Amino acid sequence: MHVDHRWWSRGARRIRALLYGDQIDRELDEEIRLHVDLEAEELMRREHLAPDEARRRALVAFGGVTRYKEAHRDIRGWSWLEDLGKDVRYGLRGLLRAPAFSLSAVSILALGIGATATMFSAVNAVLLAHLPYAQSDELVRIYQQNSPTNRWAISTVDFQAVETLQRTFAAVGAISPRNMAVIAGGDPVQMPVGRVSSGLFRVLGVRMAAGRALTPDDDRVGAPPVLVLGRAMADHSLGGLEAVGRSVTIDGTAYTVVGVLPDSMIELAGVRSQLWPALQMPPPSRRGPFWLGLIARRAPGVSLDDARRDLAALSQQVFPAWSSGFQDSTARLTPYSLEHAVQGDAGTTLGIFSAAVLLVLLIAIANVVNLMLVRFTGRWREVVLRTTLGASRGRLIRMLVTESIVLTGAGGLSGILLGVLGLRLLGHIAPDLHGIAEARFGWSGAGFAGVVALLTGMAIAAYPVALVLRRERPATLRDGGRAVSAGKRTGTVRAMFVVAEFALALPLLAGAGLLLNSFLRLQRVNPGFDPTHMLTIAVRLPGARYQGDSAIAGYWATALPRIGEVAGVGSTGLGTALPPDDQNICCNNFDLVDRPVAPGGAQPTSPWADVDVGYFSALGIRLEEGRFLTPEDTAGAPPVAVVSRAWAQHYYPGEAAVGRQFVSGGCTTCPLTTIVGIVGNVKYQGLGGHAEAMYDPLAAGWPLAVNLFVRTNGPPRELIAGVRAALASVDPGVPLDDIAPMEDRLYASMADPRRLVALIGAFAGVALTLAAIGVFGMLSYTVNARRREIGVRMALGATQESVVGMIVSRGMLQAAIGIVLGLCLALAGTRALGSALYGVSASDPGTLAMVTTLLFGVAGVASWLAARRAAMVDPVEAIRAE
Repeated sequence: MHVDHRWWSRGARRIRALLYGDQIDRELDEEIRLHVDLEAEELMRREHLAPDEARRRALVAFGGVTRYKEAHRDIRGWSWLEDLGKDVRYGLRGLLRAPAFSLSAVSILALGIGATATMFSAVNAVLLAHLPYAQSDELVRIYQQNSPTNRWAISTVDFQAVETLQRTFAAVGAISPRNMAVIAGGDPVQMPVGRVSSGLFRVLGVRMAAGRALTPDDDRVGAPPVLVLGRAMADHSLGGLEAVGRSVTIDGTAYTVVGVLPDSMIELAGVRSQLWPALQMPPPSRRGPFWLGLIARRAPGVSLDDARRDLAALSQQVFPAWSSGFQDSTARLTPYSLEHAVQGDAGTTLGIFSAAVLLVLLIAIANVVNLMLVRFTGRWREVVLRTTLGASRGRLIRMLVTESIVLTGAGGLSGILLGVLGLRLLGHIAPDLHGIAEARFGWSGAGFAGVVALLTGMAIAAYPVALVLRRERPATLRDGGRAVSAGKRTGTVRAMFVVAEFALALPLLAGAGLLLNSFLRLQRVNPGFDPTHMLTIAVRLPGARYQGDSAIAGYWATALPRIGEVAGVGSTGLGTALPPDDQNICCNNFDLVDRPVAPGGAQPTSPWADVDVGYFSALGIRLEEGRFLTPEDTAGAPPVAVVSRAWAQHYYPGEAAVGRQFVSGGCTTCPLTTIVGIVGNVKYQGLGGHAEAMYDPLAAGWPLAVNLFVRTNGPPRELIAGVRAALASVDPGVPLDDIAPMEDRLYASMADPRRLVALIGAFAGVALTLAAIGVFGMLSYTVNARRREIGVRMALGATQESVVGMIVSRGMLQAAIGIVLGLCLALAGTRALGSALYGVSASDPGTLAMVTTLLFGVAGVASWLAARRAAMVDPVEAIRAE
């Protein structure tokens, strides 16, 4: 039997030319039935078979129905692929034919998707990525804590008690970072040094790239000084892995390098350093000072709650033995996840940024959806034409979805490029976020951008698809051309998206307004000193050469007069505190003699600074009561202190503070300290912080590290070389660090609020622009769609002013609804900014009124610009065009 299979190639071509699967089924079944019938007739004629037998044999000759169905599925699959390719090409051609629409939509989407992908990469690096240690979820940092919000470092007593008495940790280690004078094959410099106990390496499970880690023998007081070196410093200064056995001088003491860390270890337990010397702790004489970070690894099977209960019991056990020097019985050793301790407030900062980015993305989607609806409305005649020519609804839906995804895909690719730049920008805006410097926009960021683009494309296509599914096939192309343009439902949906844009824009504007208001208030804060014509230098004397008060005092007794001889120097001062934003200022506890804390209660604490007699005059701090410190206030004289006005008002409101006495540092056996003066308020903990401070005389106990303040008669930068030379003439081995004019420090102290205002303000500006574009585009389309109606109104006597008012009132009504909804969102969302605001509440009515007025103004301008087109309609031409 010969079967002519030419019908198969013809059928395949026909099938591939069809538009949808239901037609494929129908046409294919017709082909099968036709050719089976023809073959059966041929068999009956030639072999005289009965009709049923002839049909059975014809089906066998064609391979049976199964073969046809399989062929049908194969051809249908190829048809879908070909149609998909056609849809993509058609979508690209359509976007190229409308360059203004395409460029606007892609730019809006790129901004939203790029910002979202940037924040995803930042959150992934800062909050979601695990610490680079084995089983990092078992690591904890232990603090002293006496309230939910007040926690601080631990003391030597606490460390030794935890190390010997605890029952829930597999290993414990201590760390104490400090800037120190370092010589490693070059000139002396000040560098961050992380002094650690040997247990820290066991806790973190860090392996050396060369040499060994510290051992318990290295922790003993009097043991040879040794250290572990970071790989970067080893490569730069000491020959890489050959650095083991070489020497590094820290504060005048030569340390032998016994190990080199691997490249990946650029920090340990959140502390960045290249130098990790052994921390040799002498036996404690009292409970304080509290200066150590305690890191521990929970034993297998031990939960954080188990560790918390064990440490609480240990705190009660330790307290009685040291209560004479530390009377706060409410303080407890408390463990926190190391990830929580390292991240700090990064979650809050990234949460604010992420919320702003999400709002911008939603506004961008709403704007592009509106643009797509306008474009789809104009293309309804095309949809009707396709339907008339045989395209099914499924074919139309796939075309619309593909075109939307092509559009958002272009936005996503552009967003990836913006995301790479945005992550770098975020690193400059918030450099203090832990892990942001190592954040990279990798495949995860690109994949996230792709997913956002895909979901955005589906969201953009949702309503046009719903229209295709819902609408009946029009009787004529003319009816179909008006079906959507005249539809009230489509206009309502566009108006809803405009309302949504205003509702989402207002929280961003409110946040930016509150941050700007707070920033302006901070700029008006009096720092309490005169920053003009002042140079500041951090000086740390090498401890090996300057041991004891007399040696340190002798250095400064020589150095200060030589600095005074430099031309242009007015006065000098020394102090351990560096306003206006000293992150490392000492806070000491005290107990007032006439108002003692109840037994077992928590003593108050206050920022504490050791200063010399020239400190107040060099900084321009005024005396309000009593006297300044004098050269006679030395270690052998009765202890005295000067306090700030804010301190006096806090502890002696409406009373005289001069002459009052207190016990310092919990030392009940030490001589009482007398307050001899009250000075003006100085900001040491940021311009938004409180101004309480207490001042001790430096001469009562000279520290190695102090800040030098030089009051100049001219520009401070011009005197840097002269001051350097004066100090080098006393001892060229003393490193100088952090040399800067005080005005630069004051400006830098505003960096975080300035960056926050800039970033949120930029997002708010984008949101405001998109909202304005949304209302303008929607009203412009409304004017275009209602030209005939407007022409009839004007032909019947309506004035241009009434037509403009009709259009403007519509836009303002939508803006008003969106603003009301936005106010509700703003009142709920701006609470997250509470910790970033100064002098203004999160629901400040003045700020909310200002941004509401601004948003109304922008809506009014956009509505008026769209209404101008309505006023220019010629009634005769509008009616004749119909």
